[in-house]
Formats: sequence, structure tokens, C-alpha cells
Amino acid sequence: MDRRKVYVLMVLWAMAHLSSPGYSLRALRRTTGGRRGSTGLTGQDANGVPLRRSKRGWMWNQFFLLEEYTGTDLQYVGKLHSDADRGDGSVRYVLNGEGAGTLFKIDEKSGDIHATKRLDREEKAYYILHAKAVNRFTNEALEGESEFIIKIHDINDNEPRFTKDPYMARVPEMSDIGTSVIQVTATDADDATYGNSARVVYSILEGQPYFSVDPDTGLIKTALPGMDREVKENYQVVIQAKDMAGQMGGLSGTTTVSITLSDVNDNPPRFTKTLYEFRVPESTELGSVVGLIRAMDADIGENAEMDYRIIGSDGPGMFDITTNRSTQDGVIVLRKPLDYERKRQYSLRVQVENVHINPRFFSMGPFRDEATIKIIVEDVDEPPVFERASYVMEVKEDAARNTVIGSVSASDPDDKNSLVRYSIDRRTDMDRVFNIHAGNGSVFILRELDREENAWHNISVIATEFNNPRQISRVPVYIRVLDVNDNAPTFATNYETFVCENARANQVIQTVSATDPDEPLGGHRFFFSLAQEAAGKANFSVRDNKDNTAGILTRRNSYNSLQKSIYHVPVVISDGEFPMQSSTNTLTIRVCTCDREGNMKLCNTEALTARAGLSTGALVAILLCVIILLMIVVLFAALRRQRKKEPLIISKEDVRDNVVSYNDEGGGEEDTQAFDIGTLRNPEAIEESKQRRDIVPETFYPPVRRPVLPPTRDNNGDVRDFINQRLQDNDSDPTAPPYDSLATYAYEGNGSVAESLSSLESVTTEGDQDYNYLSEWGPRFKKLADMYGGDDSDRDS
Repeated sequence: MDRRKVYVLMVLWAMAHLSSPGYSLRALRRTTGGRRGSTGLTGQDANGVPLRRSKRGWMWNQFFLLEEYTGTDLQYVGKLHSDADRGDGSVRYVLNGEGAGTLFKIDEKSGDIHATKRLDREEKAYYILHAKAVNRFTNEALEGESEFIIKIHDINDNEPRFTKDPYMARVPEMSDIGTSVIQVTATDADDATYGNSARVVYSILEGQPYFSVDPDTGLIKTALPGMDREVKENYQVVIQAKDMAGQMGGLSGTTTVSITLSDVNDNPPRFTKTLYEFRVPESTELGSVVGLIRAMDADIGENAEMDYRIIGSDGPGMFDITTNRSTQDGVIVLRKPLDYERKRQYSLRVQVENVHINPRFFSMGPFRDEATIKIIVEDVDEPPVFERASYVMEVKEDAARNTVIGSVSASDPDDKNSLVRYSIDRRTDMDRVFNIHAGNGSVFILRELDREENAWHNISVIATEFNNPRQISRVPVYIRVLDVNDNAPTFATNYETFVCENARANQVIQTVSATDPDEPLGGHRFFFSLAQEAAGKANFSVRDNKDNTAGILTRRNSYNSLQKSIYHVPVVISDGEFPMQSSTNTLTIRVCTCDREGNMKLCNTEALTARAGLSTGALVAILLCVIILLMIVVLFAALRRQRKKEPLIISKEDVRDNVVSYNDEGGGEEDTQAFDIGTLRNPEAIEESKQRRDIVPETFYPPVRRPVLPPTRDNNGDVRDFINQRLQDNDSDPTAPPYDSLATYAYEGNGSVAESLSSLESVTTEGDQDYNYLSEWGPRFKKLADMYGGDDSDRDS
């Protein structure tokens, strides 16, 4: 049924209702108590005059009007009529309120009301208007203004509309039947309180048999069990909403619901192969990746996360496996070094398992898988291998040259068992103290050793394959030099000993000790004694304290510094090792003046110099050297203070085209003794034979005559004459330098319109000059014109 038929049915229904007694248009006529024109007594007033009650002249009811009127004539609404209207045309009906004059018009004479436009209830459901009857001639109100309402009757002219289009929803895969997915909602703008125009019923047009919809609530649910995301992930469901409770003739609207199945962990990981094989060189470094394996899982996201682990291996601890979380690969890593000659193949048993397991799907089987990995070790030409990681050798420091102190041994670990050649890394043995036999690895010495100089030698021995010199290996060799008693003991320090003049016999004046660079196993034992040659006439004696120290004692009661101020006591020190080593050490003893307590007060000059270790001759020589050095410094400073005059020509090679600079400053215009300033003022007044006034010439030479240059078109004859004259003067000058020189002259020439502004060409008095022409030179010379261009009377005043 189309919309036009619906409109016809609604119009017929409205006319049937309007023709009933409850909807009589004459309800608008004036009535009294339900009967027109009746009055009634209501009692008497205080004076006994009967009272009359006026009955209501208007009784208003509601008007009803169908929306969406499609007729060609104006739609009739109703009629207003007053009891005061006698039909003579004296009553005029007036309509005011919502839509009066635009949507609704009234016939002023008959009171008929018509609607001028199609009305839509969804825009406005009712209109409130006011009506009154007035005298056409006097405009006086015949009845009081009354209010009435025009209600718009609804028709089914709006289809249901969904709040969204499209809808997006997700539901877990493998959900049970009846699992809620999403609820859709449609609204109808028609009047829900009248008929079934706004009663919506939902149905599914597309998406069966996977989903269903509740007809009243619009709730979409799953309708098929076991929907698998890995089979189909996205579904498009079309839902229809129809008004009129779904009956024939109702209007409908549709929407699309996009439903996506979200993943659950319903698939176990599976290896693509049952056996994986990898090849790895035996030289592979620890921590390197040997290979990658991957198990496939149809799930996505965290449901596809896996863990790999080794559950069996014929090489425990040789390999490890980890999981790359970004790719879910199993990464096999080497943990121990490989050796092709020792083991050439490894077998691993690897298991993979999901990290996040859903207990709901335990029944679908174990969520793990296993595979075998075969790792084949490849042979690599390896460098020689030493039997030890390091070697320690010992040699006595008195060993002769070419003495073998030990040997090293290395072999080729490969099957070919190549010969090995030995050598010493000379960067570790710069002095070439040791050498090694290239064939058998015997280490021997080339130079004499000294333990006291270097107790340990650390060298590096290189083993090189004979067939492949690029294959080398190194091993450290630590050589310890054993001690031999080859050093005599000496005084432990430089002793400064003195004896008082008032010393007594057998008095200890010094305790000495010894040192020996050797290191005997049992420790040092020193013996002290006085030298045999000094024993007979000794003034002092040596007493061994048996603790590696000795005391120096006096052998008489007093000493005289004037007779002898210094004594030298030879002390013999020997050690107790084999072979015994001994040395004679001289102890210098000064004779000094002391107080009663034995504290030194004064020693003579000779003793002091002896204490410092210098003789008188040495002091004199040092003093002379200092004096000579001071004289050289003074002479050099004096020479530097003399200023040497710079030559005219600095460079000896270039003697041409040089500018001579004298740096002599004149005394100004008032100084006329230094040079003739008139020459610069007027070159025409130059005397022919005038010589330089500042230099007296030794000899005179005839002037060299130069050819006169022909005049040119330019008016510069005076400049040319000036230059020619200067050339002649310089050519005839006997004191001029014997090379070409550049002479400059401050001559401006004649003929300038502005003439020369130089003060050299000024006359002696300002009164002889006329500066009025400056005012004609423009604004740039205005300041000068104001200063010099005034009248003579102004200057005199």
C-alpha cells in the first residue's frame, strides 16, 4: 500500500469523526445552558430588584486537522459564529494567535476558518489561536475574546531511522548460540500515542543463519555455534526497522552492522617440519646464532605467542634456544665452543608451546608440538693450539748465552696436522734478550741477564702453520730471573758523621747499616770491619753489632780540628752468601767544636766544604763561571740597547724602483731654513743652477740633457715643465743615490677653475686675497664663503 492510499484512509477516518455529535462545529455558536438565547433569574438585590445572570455567548471546542493535506482547495478547519450575528453583515470575525493570517485565514463575514498550507505534525503538533466578534462599523467587541486550539492529526508519513549507520561490533569466535553482539535502535518521528505509526519492529535481512535480532529490542545475537575466525572473520548484517508494528503498508529503514570475530586461542602451534638441519663452522663464536625455527599458529596477537625450549640433546649445554617476541621465531644460540675433530654432529629435541592457554579449549588437544634439530659441525682450518694457556720458565741471572731455559709446544688441531713454526713477537722482546728454535720451540737466551735490572721478562711466542702462514696463535711466556750473589753490599745511605774535639775514647759517634740488591733466600747477613790498611794507625774503630749494623767508635780522648779537621775511615762490608761479595766504603768524619752535651757548635770551612762534597778549587771554578756568565749577559744587553739605523734599501736583491722614506718632519710654513717653500708655490721661479741646501755636493757633474717632450692636446704644459726641471736637477745632483728612485712633488698645476686651495700658494697677507668667488660655488662652500667672503669693511671692523 503506497502513501497516497494511506492519506485517503486517514481523510475518511477524520471525516467520520468530525461528523459525529461530539465533534459538531456548531459547538462554536452562542448558547445559554446548552440552549441558545435562554436566561434565568438568580434572585433579588438588597432593594428587591430581581437579578439576571448573563449566559455564556461562546463555548469553544478543539479543532482537528489532518497533516500533509494534498488537496487542491484550501483545507477547511471550522466555523466561528456568534449569537449577535443576525446575518446582516454587521459582525466581523477576527482571528489572532499562532499562524493567524499565514497558516490560518478566517472569513470576516461567515467566520469560516481554512488552512492555507500543508501542515506537518512533526514540526508542530498544535496551534493556539484567539477569536472575537466585533461590530463592523464601530469596532466594538460584541463578545469577549476566547481561546481555542487546532490540533494536527498524525498520519504515518515518517519511516523509522537508526541512530547509527553503520554499526561496528565484535564478538569472540566460537561463541555459544545467543551470545549478545550489539543492540541497534531506530526511532520514528510519528506520534507514538496515536495508532501504530511509531511502533517499530526489527528484522534481519542479511546475515542469516549466523546472527538473529530481537524484533522488539533490536538486540543482535549469535545464531550459529562454532563460528571460526580463521575460516571467516568479518560479517555484514543488514537490519530492518518497520513501523505500523510490522504490518503491511508500514514504512521501514535499514542499517548495516559490521561484525568482526575476535580471536581466541583455539589453535595450537605446529612445526612446519619434523626435522630441521643446520650447518655451522667450528670457528663460530660463542653467542652466535646457529639457526632459526618457526612454528605456525593460526591465532593472532597474544594468542599466537609461543615459547621454545630444548627437551633433549646429545650435547648438554652446547646450545640454547630463545624466542624472538616480534617474529615468534625460535633462535638457536651457541653456548660452548665447537670442535670438528672432537664431535661433528649434534641432535636436539625442541618443544614449542603457547604462552596463553584458554582452559575452555583444552579439549581441542595439547597446545604444544615437538621437532628434531640436527646440527652439523663443519671443519675449519684452525690455528695451532698450544698445550698450555701460558708458560712460566726460570733461569739464573749468571746463565751463559745460548742457554736453553725451556720450551713450548703447539700442534695443528686439524686432520692434516700441519707442521708448526715458532717465533718470538719482537714487540714483546725489543732488546732481543731471548730467542726460540723455529722447529722444536726451545727458548734460549741471547744476552746476559741481570736480575737486579729486570727480575721478570714477559714475552709472546707465536706458532704459525707451515702450510698456511695466516693461521697463527700466541701464548704468553713468563721468564723469571733467579738471583745470584753478584753484588757487594754498600752503605745504606750517605752518612754525615762528626766527632767532637772533646770526645772520649770508645765513644760511639755513628751507627751504619748496609744494603745489597741481591735477594738471598734466607735474607741478608752483613759483616762490618775496619779495612786492613787502616787498622794500624786508626783513630777510629768499627764494631759489628751482629744485626746488620755497625758502630763507629773513637780510639782516643780528644781531637784537634786545627791539626786535622777531616778523617776518612775505610769500612769493609761483606755478605754471607756464596760466593761472598765485599766492598770497602769510606766514612768521612769531621772534627767539630761541641758543647758539653756533645751537640755540634762549629766546624771549620774545610770541613763544611767537605760536607758538601766540594773542594776549594771546585768552588773557585764555579765562582769564575758565574762571573763570566754575568759579563756575557751584560754585554748582550748593552748591544741590544744600541739602535742600528736601518739602511735605505732593506732588500739587497731588489735595488730598483724603491721609494725612499726619510721620516723627517719639517717645521711648517714658518720654517724656511730647511727647504725652499717657494719652489712648491711657483715652479716658474725656479733657478737653473740652484743646488740642494741641506747637502753639500762633493763634486759637480754636467747636467744630463733629456729630450723635451712635445706638447699634447691637454693643457698641462706647466706640469710637464715642472717635471722636466726636476729630472734635470736629479740628473745633475752628485749626491743622488746610484739607483732609480721615485721622487714625488705636491704640485697641482695651473689652469684649475677652482685654483689651488693649498696654503703653500697663499700670499703673505689675507688682505691680498679675494674670497667672494666662494659664494658662487654652491651650498657645499657656504661655510667657507661665510668665513672668508665678507666685505673688507666687515673684516676691518
